[in-house]
Amino acid sequence: MSGERAPARWQAELSLAFVALVWGSTFVVVKSALADISTLFFLALRFSLAALCMLAIFWPAFRRSPGLAIRRGFAGGAIAGVLLWLGYVLQTFGLKYTTAGKSGFITGFYIALVPVLGAILYRRWPPAHELIGIALASAGIALLTVPRGGGLYLNIGDLLTLGCALAFAIHILVLGYYSQRELFQAVALGQIACAAVLSTIALLWEPPTVLWNTNVFFGLALTSVFATALAFALQTWGQKYTSASRTALIFSLEPVFALLTAVSVGRETFTIAALFGGALVLAGILMVELKPAR
Repeated sequence: MSGERAPARWQAELSLAFVALVWGSTFVVVKSALADISTLFFLALRFSLAALCMLAIFWPAFRRSPGLAIRRGFAGGAIAGVLLWLGYVLQTFGLKYTTAGKSGFITGFYIALVPVLGAILYRRWPPAHELIGIALASAGIALLTVPRGGGLYLNIGDLLTLGCALAFAIHILVLGYYSQRELFQAVALGQIACAAVLSTIALLWEPPTVLWNTNVFFGLALTSVFATALAFALQTWGQKYTSASRTALIFSLEPVFALLTAVSVGRETFTIAALFGGALVLAGILMVELKPAR
């Protein structure tokens, strides 16, 4: 592994932008599938199928790697997997008590949390242009997702979703830490396998219900292979070569892609606020990308 040549930063960050595209464009499909299958059962199947896909993809790399490196990577990935699963569960249960708009707005708060938590952990703030870029992107997400015509009062669902944002922020930091120090293939598989196990155990609290149909099969196939196995493999690899703050900033593209997908299939209408929100997100990313980090 030491003989591998590191890719250019833009290649790693382009892969993260692709991940945001995949996640944003599959939101409509997931929402449609969840009408016919219970949430935790969907997550258990999604993560389990994704873990099998990852194992098949990374098997040649595992055969070439020492057992200790694989075990260390799995251990780090498992820690990230707990946070990933916790974020999904908190977001899902939060949606029962709050609106989708508020959920998207509060979840997007993780983008601003990453540099703050990173500064606390590493005692070093990101460069000023990265902080400005994150502020612009956060404002853009607010315009894209803030509820229209309603207050921003907090209820139990909002507090659960705030916990989701915190879990996702810590997940990005933890994943960045282990992906830069351990075998990234083992880290990627470890987090997905951990999330699959936890989702399966959680079925004790929410018995599985499903109405098997095309929407469910298509949703599971698309999310397990592309939005989980491929996406999280790319995220783990990409974070190996860039910072957690830049990763969070790039992921601010997800609601932009989600809106564009929803508009293209006729489920949403494009508004002036959304136009300005998307422009702010892109401005924040360009501010950082046009001035590379040292």
